[in-house]
Amino acid sequence: MTEQLKREIGLRTATALIVGEIIAVGIFLTPAGMAKALGSPFWLLVIWLVVGVLSLCGALCFGELAVRFPEAGGVYAYLREEYGPALAFLFGWMALLVMDPGLTAAIATGAASYVGYGLHLSDGANKLVAIAAIVVLAVVNIRGVKLGGLFVRWLTVVKISFLVFIVFCAFVGQKGTWLNFIPLIAQRPGSKPLIEALAVGVVGSFFAYAGWWDVSKVAGEVRDPSRTMPRAYVYGIVTVATVYVLTSVAFIYLVPMEQVTNGQAFAAQIGEVLFGRLGSQIFSAFVLVAVFGSLATIVMSAPRVYFAMARDGLFFSSAAAIHPRFNTPARSIALQALLASLLVLSGSFEQIVSYFFFVTLVFIGITVFGIFLLRRRGTLPGEYSTPAYPVTPIVFLILLAVMLFLLAAGQPTQSFLGVGVVLLGVPVYYLLFRKK
Repeated sequence: MTEQLKREIGLRTATALIVGEIIAVGIFLTPAGMAKALGSPFWLLVIWLVVGVLSLCGALCFGELAVRFPEAGGVYAYLREEYGPALAFLFGWMALLVMDPGLTAAIATGAASYVGYGLHLSDGANKLVAIAAIVVLAVVNIRGVKLGGLFVRWLTVVKISFLVFIVFCAFVGQKGTWLNFIPLIAQRPGSKPLIEALAVGVVGSFFAYAGWWDVSKVAGEVRDPSRTMPRAYVYGIVTVATVYVLTSVAFIYLVPMEQVTNGQAFAAQIGEVLFGRLGSQIFSAFVLVAVFGSLATIVMSAPRVYFAMARDGLFFSSAAAIHPRFNTPARSIALQALLASLLVLSGSFEQIVSYFFFVTLVFIGITVFGIFLLRRRGTLPGEYSTPAYPVTPIVFLILLAVMLFLLAAGQPTQSFLGVGVVLLGVPVYYLLFRKK
């Protein structure tokens, strides 16, 4: 009898996985670039709200897919049922070589840059900090899903509490001024033209919301997935959107938009306004906690794709091995940590993001479009269906098309490099795994 992963993840942990992965270093790195490009508090807050609503549309669609196919693998499993094993394999190939190690390395590298900024570390030391975080969390998740889930829940509580604390200190302590919001709509001198600025803002905010789809990878370990998964998606996205808007308002209240230079300096400015000279070190310490929460989520969820592929005969069988003591896909977890660590050594935050983000969004769009194919075949949604169908998936796909256009126009080489890596998987599939 084939060993199975145990269903030990409840609603609180599933929601924490979504919130914990989304709220990462992105909320500290992207607002600076968005604020500098837009130069308008109004447009900054509008973008956060609009992209939050559109992310919720995508999450609601994934809720239906998670109920239809409540098993390990997430997008891989959905693509297999929608389009067949070949496209599912290409997603798994992309997840192994591009998306999962890319997302892990990007978040770890971005967080390490904060630590290095506060502690004045060299570039080499920053990379060691990022790799150390990845390795520690891999070990925690190998030792059990309960331990990993507990770790994610507590780190999520800590990071949200700290962000709420920042908002509280900013307004109650009157550390800033509402004059920073004037003019509210008009752009400051030095901002980008509005259309270009909106493009920068939309891409940055979507990256900050990215990762909500990853909790679907652990659906095979979620208790009562037909009820838990849709609720976790809604609770998670609403929580994140609320935190992002409140935090951005506090940031503008504390630091005038025209004084924003880059992400690390922006955080240091906020820390210094709130806590004095030790502010930058305090923020560096918090970012380390925040990234641990996000990395813990990714390290827990990502290896389930390789596990599911190996179970289907579309990957090397050793990746399907379950640790006899800890009941986790230990080899898959170790493999993902190794690839992410190698990617940390090879690039910067911006390079890593552009490497995986474009091709990941292509697969997310294909997956959501598959809902139309499933319904056309007469396959009923079951206990949960996407609210306001077909408007919800259509709205999400329109946003995704805009994202892909902006990414391809702004980072053509890096974007299509990820596509090239995926296409390399075609001969691998037909030569090694098609017969299986």
